[in-house]
Amino acid sequence: QVQLVESGGGLVQAGGSLRLSCAASGRTFSSYAMGWFRQAPGKEREFVAAISRGGGTTNYEDSVKGRFTISRDNAKNTVYLQMNSLKPEDTAVYYCHADMTGLPIEYWGQGTQVTVSS
Repeated sequence: QVQLVESGGGLVQAGGSLRLSCAASGRTFSSYAMGWFRQAPGKEREFVAAISRGGGTTNYEDSVKGRFTISRDNAKNTVYLQMNSLKPEDTAVYYCHADMTGLPIEYWGQGTQVTVSS
């Protein structure tokens, strides 16, 4: 069982930056690929970014490429999402996701609100 707790959300003006953190419980953090998803009001949850277990491979949704950076610190059981040049359309609840690659095991955090004002 893995528990994920996000933090770092808030209100920021367009063009600003935020860094989200997701702290995971347990001793198997490095066994999980980690990702961030987001859900805006009235929309479905969508993929934002993902990082492999060792951190060597990352993937991004096209609209955040060049602005967002995902990283992880396996010693701290934490994954981060650095968000720069934020836009109002980035406003959403951001969720942390853990995926045990190759097995039907996944976990979600409770979400953290990011609001970007124009």
